Amino acid sequence: MYSILRVIKFAFQDIVRNASLSFMTVLMLTLMLLSINVLLILHVLTNQATSLVKDQVDVSVFFVPTATDEQIKEVKEYVELFNDITSVEVISKEQVLAEFRTNHEQSPDIIASLDELGENPFGATLVIQTQTPGVYQKIIDSLQVPEYSSIIESKTFGDTELAITRIETITTQVERFSIALSLLFGVIAFVIIFNTIRVAIFTHRIEIVIKKLVGATNWFVRGPYLVEAGIFSIISIMLTSGIIYLVLPSLDVYVGAVFEQDRLLTNYFSSHILMLLGLQVVGTLVLTVFSSLLAMRKHLRA
Repeated sequence: MYSILRVIKFAFQDIVRNASLSFMTVLMLTLMLLSINVLLILHVLTNQATSLVKDQVDVSVFFVPTATDEQIKEVKEYVELFNDITSVEVISKEQVLAEFRTNHEQSPDIIASLDELGENPFGATLVIQTQTPGVYQKIIDSLQVPEYSSIIESKTFGDTELAITRIETITTQVERFSIALSLLFGVIAFVIIFNTIRVAIFTHRIEIVIKKLVGATNWFVRGPYLVEAGIFSIISIMLTSGIIYLVLPSLDVYVGAVFEQDRLLTNYFSSHILMLLGLQVVGTLVLTVFSSLLAMRKHLRA
């Protein structure tokens, strides 16, 4: 226990003696972790945006006014055979007419023209929603057969795939930039930690020789530098977590206005806090300990 306390004491002494390098190490580690968290935020927002687009777009199949209920039911049952179908709703021609009147109640000329017809000029509509945008085009293609051409007047399909592809393309580019930035900060942090340990070893080279001569073990000599690596990791994670949880409420104000969901990012980070902290702890410890061991292997001889 006494040896452990002395190792920790020597580690803090080295941090204070090399305060500028210690500060730069913590700064680079913090920037690296912030970049990774920004990447995670982008991932959450992309998934939310994609889900929102998928929920709001569908395929509408318009039947001719003479299509019978049996024919419409047959098409509906055929469409339901496709995979990833979320819902298939039939809107009767009476409902279509009522909706048309409601939408054009401020246009008396249109309503008057409709009344002059004396009959319902609209057919029923089949509204289809799926989980996968690619299924929409398959449905449209499958309905373009002679059996259904006489009862289907037209089909409309909002270009969901294009919208989702654009979102994913933009996000992929931003994610690549964030990954590159995280790797850059990681490399810089590695180099700074490596040099910090080298400077500490060079500064205390005579002290290290004396420790060896009086019987100090390799663990006792290397211990302070490994403790330094752990301290750098803990401080950087604490700073990063503090910054993230201070910024998230402000981001949620703008995110909530777009997605109409309160505390989207805060709730996500809070529900995954153990996993996120665990990954950050493991990642930073691996980086700092590995760079420290590499520096000690080169400059400390057993």
